Amino acid sequence: MKVKSLQKALEILNCFIIKPKLGVTEISEMLDLNKSNVHNILSTFKEVNYLEQDEETGKYQLGVGIFALCQSVGDRFNVRKIVMPFMQEIADRTGEMVYLAVPHEDEVIYLEAMYPVESFNLMRVILGERARMYCTGIGKAVLAFLPEAVREEYIGRKLTAYTEHTITDRDTLREELRRTRERGYSVDHMEHEFGVKCVGMPIFNRKGEVEAAISVSGPSLRFSGERIEEIAKIMKTYVEKIQERM
Repeated sequence: MKVKSLQKALEILNCFIIKPKLGVTEISEMLDLNKSNVHNILSTFKEVNYLEQDEETGKYQLGVGIFALCQSVGDRFNVRKIVMPFMQEIADRTGEMVYLAVPHEDEVIYLEAMYPVESFNLMRVILGERARMYCTGIGKAVLAFLPEAVREEYIGRKLTAYTEHTITDRDTLREELRRTRERGYSVDHMEHEFGVKCVGMPIFNRKGEVEAAISVSGPSLRFSGERIEEIAKIMKTYVEKIQERM
């Protein structure tokens, strides 16, 4: 790194990806840095609104300055502008949360979330959040349709269990991805978060490559086998419209 101080500052900022609220001591211990240096960097980020400080606890969290940057990055992805209007319709028709993500290395990065009208009070900023492909509905929708060599290289990596339902056996994952390709959509059976199920579907560009994916997510009790098929049919209708505009 040519600018060591900048590297240090960005490492501190990246700590908030791991944990949303952090104090000086926590960051100092995480990165093995001097507390006074950490405090000075945090104060600088606070001045430019990249961080906010809780008056009661003294802990820091990401601020509106970061949100503005994230919005700018999100606008680079043309797929976001195309998909967003349809996402709201899917959310209203299914009554569930709808997510949009794009592949990046061995993860998916979330670009947008839409909620049914009656659930607007549950809205949260998701832009920039990441998740592994193999254990999420939206991720498996991407992974299943990647070139075979890329897919096999991915499957060969370490598969960490997030819940008791996470698929960590390679042959089982291969079969799961085969079934996903066969039916055209993926299902997350509480594999990333207990009590939550998802239905994911890929979005292809004009070259036939996976550009992005969307998912419909909600409480597992509402996602019976019949309901999953119903949601997938709704999603397919809108994905076809999206791909016409890609």
